Amino acid sequence: MTQQLPLALRWPRRQRFEHFHPGANAAAFAAVQALADDAGAPWVYLHGSPGSGRSHLLMAACQAANAAGRAVQYLPLATLDDRAAALRGVAGSGLLALDDLGAIAGNRDAEHALFDLYNQAKAEGSALLFAAGATTAQLGLVLPDLRSRLGACTQFAIKPLDDEERRSVLKAQATSRGIELDESVLDWLFARYARDLGALLELLDKLDRASLAAQRKITVPFLRGFLRGAGDSAS
Repeated sequence: MTQQLPLALRWPRRQRFEHFHPGANAAAFAAVQALADDAGAPWVYLHGSPGSGRSHLLMAACQAANAAGRAVQYLPLATLDDRAAALRGVAGSGLLALDDLGAIAGNRDAEHALFDLYNQAKAEGSALLFAAGATTAQLGLVLPDLRSRLGACTQFAIKPLDDEERRSVLKAQATSRGIELDESVLDWLFARYARDLGALLELLDKLDRASLAAQRKITVPFLRGFLRGAGDSAS
């Protein structure tokens, strides 16, 4: 039920610390890096909207901890059917990252399983890293002791990069690949293609390959035609 090794084969290649652009999240970024480096660092609870980068940070921490020789596990709770069984089935990791905690809110069996896992990890000296779409107080948990335990973690609100920051990152990534993106291309893209940074970088990958194959520069007509041909949506 858990997503485990091999990380390089099963996890998105961009979900590493070097591909995370902190922006206003520098303190959260540093805290997650510290936990990936040292199981004795404070446990961290991240909350933010979809696309803010919270899952990116969890997977990056797991990959960094694994590279340092620690056993890691990543549990995407929203994708699991029997969440209580999944929580009871994980143990023995140096770092355990639990994503989408809101998926267990109101499920007493799963909440009790997480409460027991929290206490077990403390006793064994393991490290836990949490992510959710809301604060511990707003998550809707029904078990008071679990709310108390999670509330003791160091908490950070993860904020998505604003348009100017995303634009700067995208332009820098293009330049590093030898791609020239005119301001008109960026203007068109950001006006009509409302996506998070990860999706924008994936689009850049595709555009890079397509422009090389076509031997054409990335212009607004090329971008429009590519998105139409790919069946992608521009808003």
